[in-house]
Amino acid sequence: MTTAWQLAEGDPIVPGRRVLRLLGGGRRYEAYLAWDERLHAIVVAKVLRPGVAGDADARAALSAEAALLEALAHPLLLRSFGAVPDGPRPHLVLEHVEGPRLSTLIRRYGLSLEQVLPLGLEVARLLRYLGAEGVVHLDVKPSNIIMDGRPRLIDLSVARRIDGAPSSAPVGTDAYMAPEQCRCGPLGPPADVWGLGATLYEALAGAPPFAPDGDRFPQLRRGPEPLPRRVPAALAALVLGCLAPEPAARPSLPALETALQAEAEGLPAPRLGRFRPRPARS
Repeated sequence: MTTAWQLAEGDPIVPGRRVLRLLGGGRRYEAYLAWDERLHAIVVAKVLRPGVAGDADARAALSAEAALLEALAHPLLLRSFGAVPDGPRPHLVLEHVEGPRLSTLIRRYGLSLEQVLPLGLEVARLLRYLGAEGVVHLDVKPSNIIMDGRPRLIDLSVARRIDGAPSSAPVGTDAYMAPEQCRCGPLGPPADVWGLGATLYEALAGAPPFAPDGDRFPQLRRGPEPLPRRVPAALAALVLGCLAPEPAARPSLPALETALQAEAEGLPAPRLGRFRPRPARS
């Protein structure tokens, strides 16, 4: 991994934007919780790491992500407050939302059907919006979903406009990549259907459908394990259908949304338990 800035609380990212704490990071970026004096608000600063801060391609990718966020507007996407593509610490300024990542909730507590189906339906609607806008996310996974009352999909760093062209290298996160992403094939909305299918599988089973087993892309060699028996057969078939090896065999985003809506409507209506009388005061 490229070197880190090692910024501490109070250090400036740029004048008027100071670090509160490190949130995490990836190969190219570090994410900091920061205080923005102009906005007078807490934000997230997604900063290029020192080793790539001077790289023209990395700066261009940062600017492209900022432009993409500027062009999109959806309640389940984080808002962007601009970018600083030049200077010693190029970075993107994003809305900060409180809430755990879906990956954390799956790991610590597990999810019920009553939680998984609304989550899947909301994300499917967001992906349908992105597809209609000519955008494919390419990194739908539990750690990129923040549960802020409603699921919020984050990190458009590898998102791209849909043009049907092959990618020059595998794009995404290994365990959640559609086969066409692994093979550098043409990319479109079916890749996001796969990512949502892998996310729903993990939410239902507690583990990804294709755990690493020594090879980088096990999804190219075998199918996922069956889902637990407690998962209704129709829902299991829908989720596994999203993981079909061929993009054309997966449900479209509109069809996936309709199917998830039907599954959600089929859940038993919530019932209030029997109320106990309050003890009489003495």
